[in-house]
Amino acid sequence: MAPNHKRRKKLINPGLQLRMSGVFVGLTALMLGLQFVLMTAELHQVANRLPSDGSALLQQSNGIVIKLVLVSAAIFLPLTLLVGVLSTFRIAGPVYRFRRFLEAIKDGESPEDFRLRDKDELQDLAKLLNDATRPLRVQVVVQDIPGGQPPTANDPEGPGIAQVDEAA
Repeated sequence: MAPNHKRRKKLINPGLQLRMSGVFVGLTALMLGLQFVLMTAELHQVANRLPSDGSALLQQSNGIVIKLVLVSAAIFLPLTLLVGVLSTFRIAGPVYRFRRFLEAIKDGESPEDFRLRDKDELQDLAKLLNDATRPLRVQVVVQDIPGGQPPTANDPEGPGIAQVDEAA
């Protein structure tokens, strides 16, 4: 069963999350630039078709369009960054957990299987990591036991980690 707690810290891996969110913000900025060009071109066409006062519209059109694009940017760029951070933490959190888990194994520890929160991404990779590293983790525990054999279910010490892991 996965942990039910909510992750309070949203920037788990700031470098990864901000780079990914930066892509979203860049795309939004590109869209705002395109909006500026299209609105300006359309207003110029309308001004050229007017029988009178077309030049007055042309004089004011750039200011109007710039104002609209700046208001849109002020609203949507921060919103895009926020949505980017909130959506990427469901990936960054599991990546952080994978890193800690693998570092523990590299350091000769035998961490227990780890679980991700229900709404986290990369659930299948977490299961694969647990399954793929289980023989290594059992081997580390067996080496630490005198005689090199894990306790069995009949031992007074209880079942060994290999048997507990197999039941999971």
